[in-house]
Amino acid sequence: MKKKAVYAGSFDPFTFGHLNITLRGAELFDEVIITVSDNISKKSLFDVDDKVDMITQVINKTEKSNIKVIKHQGGLTVDLVKELKATAMIRGIRSVKDMEYEMDIAAMNKVQAPEIDTVFLIADEKYRFISSSLIKEVVKFGGNAEGLVPADILNKMKNIYAK
Repeated sequence: MKKKAVYAGSFDPFTFGHLNITLRGAELFDEVIITVSDNISKKSLFDVDDKVDMITQVINKTEKSNIKVIKHQGGLTVDLVKELKATAMIRGIRSVKDMEYEMDIAAMNKVQAPEIDTVFLIADEKYRFISSSLIKEVVKFGGNAEGLVPADILNKMKNIYAK
């Protein structure tokens, strides 16, 4: 049986930290499905369809054939994971604060779907400080975010903030 995992998030924007977690997950699982949604507690810079397109372009450049990107609108992520017949959810961890937050979510997901495991991947050291919120703030105020997000995404961010 193919081992399939879901890596869910708002990815606003998709960073090199996200890419690192995705590629490492793709080494552990036969298939990784990135599910892109809106975070209802934050204002998004990009709409979901744009994010799916941008992330798909980034993934296509990796030449990894076991990663796909889809849109997820509404409902519990764990329900989508079951619907996709995945056995695991991938979560990236940058800090102890992330770990505490993610452990609570994983515990709740285990109540909803005991058959689905959460796999925590610790961010590579060079990406631990990167967050989408921080990237947006830096770019908005003209700071340097090169090497933190893919160039095409960074250019789109700069164009949005230039308006």
